[in-house]
Amino acid sequence: MSSDIPTTTVQKTEADDRTHVEADVCVLGGGISGVSAALEAARAGADVVVADAEPNLGGQAVGSIIGTIIGLWTHGEDPYQLTHGIADDLLDDLQESGDAVVLEGELTNVVQYDEVALQRWMERKAEELGVRPLLGAVLTDVAFADRRVEHLDFATRFGDVRVEADGYVDASGDGSLTYEAGLPMRTPDEPVYGSMNFLIENYDTEAARDLDMDAVLERMAEVGDEYGLVREDGHLMPMPGKEFMLANITHMETPLDPMGYADMVFEGRKEADATVAFLQDEFPGIFQGAEIRRYGNPGIRQTRWIRSRDQLTLDDLRTGEQPEDAVARGSWSVELHDTPEEVHWEHFEEGHVYYIPLSCMVPQGADNIVAAGRCIDADTEALSAIRVMGICIGMGMGAAHALDLAGTDPVHEIDYDALAERLSENLDRTD
Repeated sequence: MSSDIPTTTVQKTEADDRTHVEADVCVLGGGISGVSAALEAARAGADVVVADAEPNLGGQAVGSIIGTIIGLWTHGEDPYQLTHGIADDLLDDLQESGDAVVLEGELTNVVQYDEVALQRWMERKAEELGVRPLLGAVLTDVAFADRRVEHLDFATRFGDVRVEADGYVDASGDGSLTYEAGLPMRTPDEPVYGSMNFLIENYDTEAARDLDMDAVLERMAEVGDEYGLVREDGHLMPMPGKEFMLANITHMETPLDPMGYADMVFEGRKEADATVAFLQDEFPGIFQGAEIRRYGNPGIRQTRWIRSRDQLTLDDLRTGEQPEDAVARGSWSVELHDTPEEVHWEHFEEGHVYYIPLSCMVPQGADNIVAAGRCIDADTEALSAIRVMGICIGMGMGAAHALDLAGTDPVHEIDYDALAERLSENLDRTD
């Protein structure tokens, strides 16, 4: 039976039939730092393309079920917000819709959010500001000459795409843009462990109100190895208004070997399964009928990052001096996941603030790339503090304004006073 729907016959040819896209700014990576950079650049008047290999915006903030935004406030009894702009919009909109809540913790304020709502917020904001997403796009080549990226090539299921822009933000997490440009990179000398977060449902939500997390961790340290658990700390966090809780309680090595990624995924899911079995057996009053609702994507903390003109160090964070080219600030603790069992913490004193300079976000030998997020240049301890979502939002905003001020000139030659004026709320505001 023939159809009345008209069709056209197509066939791939040897000719260059790729899609060509031109923009002022191209952002590689649709996580929180990349989306922040894209939205802020668009607000400044730029034509922006944001590319990501996933079929949606959000990166780990959505796919890995992070569930909490940390690093937005100082530490202590009277914390104040460190990053505004895009962060204010996000908080206002998600709190108004009931999809986020600000919790006052012992150390600082944190935001618990619904990852589905955050994803939709990003998509709506991108549409509102005219940001053009290129999704399901895998970077295949970077044309780099005379210190400048000329274009990026992508493979998609519907054909190849080439994006040409004046400036580029490497918010890929793994420094993929910088690496494919042939520029020098850093990798950790020792393993830094990632986590697979997951959601637990069908537990006793009323009984869970009295959950003693210290007792859970103490028992995990005693018998966890019998269940195949490797980590002895972590969190179980009931989500406000939901009948499920978020578990951040696994540790997996993060390979740079492409064939090792599946091993990381499978190991994380095995540890998630083992965690639920442990909770069912050891705390049946709450978890007897518990099941996994959803596994997140692997949460990756550190893999590969740029070599910049000026590496940020732990001593820089400890002293808290504000450099002339500061673009963002933070106060989150050193949170180094360098052993399977535990996390190494170093907390800063109450009210302490440190700064992220542009000089650690610009790769050596490049004039039109700015990195943002966990692939900026910092030593391992400093990177473990600044890679959190609140600070990543600030870095994305800083990258956008640095490229806007640069135009077609080298980004490291911009007027730092002008940059500081644009970012004053994120550098100076204390209310």
